[in-house]
Amino acid sequence: MAGSFRYLEDIAFADAAFEAWGESLSELFEGSARAVIELMVNPLTVAPTRTYVVELTHAEVGELLFDWLSYIVMLKDTDACVFHTASAEVSRSHATSQWSLRGTLDGEPIDHTRHELRSDVKAVTKHCFEVKQVSGRWIAKVVVDI
Repeated sequence: MAGSFRYLEDIAFADAAFEAWGESLSELFEGSARAVIELMVNPLTVAPTRTYVVELTHAEVGELLFDWLSYIVMLKDTDACVFHTASAEVSRSHATSQWSLRGTLDGEPIDHTRHELRSDVKAVTKHCFEVKQVSGRWIAKVVVDI
């Protein structure tokens, strides 16, 4: 089962907000990535011709999610790329207690003639940002600047 998301109204004006969830952290990270991707573009109009491998670590799982989503926005800005799919594997090292992400983003360079572009996400913000586990389910609330 993949992580899911829903967009939230009345959280931040001139920004976009969403809540994502999953039974595992990997599902949460995938659902959160899908929410950001779908804010930027209709992923059905994007061909998965280029794969980016993303490896990140952080002491805090919330900061790891923040970095993952920020990386997606950074690739859109620096490589002029949009994405079709995202996958994520999140784990914690028993030796160091560090959280690790190994993710992939499949997409292609922006093509204004084919891609159904939506909002220009500029940044992930710390406003209302949270990651928590409730009854065994992981939930995140995220606001992005558009």
